Amino acid sequence: MNCNWTKAWFLLADNAAGGFGGWASILTLWLPIIFIFWFLLIRPQRQEQQKRQQMLLAIKKNDRVITAGGIYGVVTNVHREADEVTIKVDEATNTKLRVTLGSIARVLGDDTAEPSPSK
Repeated sequence: MNCNWTKAWFLLADNAAGGFGGWASILTLWLPIIFIFWFLLIRPQRQEQQKRQQMLLAIKKNDRVITAGGIYGVVTNVHREADEVTIKVDEATNTKLRVTLGSIARVLGDDTAEPSPSK
């Protein structure tokens, strides 16, 4: 059975090579597909990475942030050389965490309030 498939592939290859355009028809088919793929997948991902990089570069002291683990905190120190951020997570006990700069998921604006514990 494998022999029949092999013969069929060779016959199809012979017909395609001798006939209707060869590489020109293949390029005409694949170039729009590659362009659409790049425009819909790769370009938006690069833009998102650039926005995230700008957000991480703009982090400064007293910014309210959320880590990738879901921890809310206020930035107390930023060590860009060490790729490290210190955040205060509890005002009452002055609890601080050292996390990598890349683990900051989001910087909260003034309009975003920290969720209050349910009563």
